[in-house]
Amino acid sequence: MLNLPEPRSLGAIAEQVRQKGIRDPRILRSLTRIDRERFLPPKQRSHWFEDRALPIGFNQTISQPFIVAVMTAELKLSGIERVLEIGTGSGYQTAILSDLADEIYTIERNRALSLRARAVLDGLGTSNVHYRIGDGSFGWAEAAPFDRIIVTAAAPAMPEALFDQLAEGGLLVAPLGAGSEQTLSVIHKEHGKAQTRQVLPCRFVKLIGAAGWEEPGVED
Repeated sequence: MLNLPEPRSLGAIAEQVRQKGIRDPRILRSLTRIDRERFLPPKQRSHWFEDRALPIGFNQTISQPFIVAVMTAELKLSGIERVLEIGTGSGYQTAILSDLADEIYTIERNRALSLRARAVLDGLGTSNVHYRIGDGSFGWAEAAPFDRIIVTAAAPAMPEALFDQLAEGGLLVAPLGAGSEQTLSVIHKEHGKAQTRQVLPCRFVKLIGAAGWEEPGVED
């Protein structure tokens, strides 16, 4: 049986993540301030504080808070960055990024998810997020370059279009791998070349698009 903090305390998620090694006070503060429950469909809201991925419809999930924290930490945000997010999903990771960086560009291929996430984020008063509906593997060329890029779905390999849109010295964080489990990877653009560091094993839904997989059957 898990030894969880009081479920109704918004600090429950931050405390679980802290116990697993995330110490950045800005990330822990964001996890405490941003209510994960608001990003979940009604029948999943009672599980908001659990440190696991949860279904949000359309064969998609909201990521495990620990993974959200790890990916955010690997971006090494100082507050001045322009960030491209591939896979808006529920909007929870978007909200964390919005709290920690200057400007967020987020792309979601599923229109219903994008509009749902935007409604929640607008309700929170978020004003530094730009939205697009489409194939995220193409990136957002007219807004490039980006200081940071985060991909919240698994690609078989680093999408070249995204790397091209990464600023020199920038970081790209993505789960990479063709199997049911992938490796969370950090790619540093150094002198135009990709320097890759593997962080930990992970499991994400697949990136659908030109640099990913064909679209499966969808359930809502």
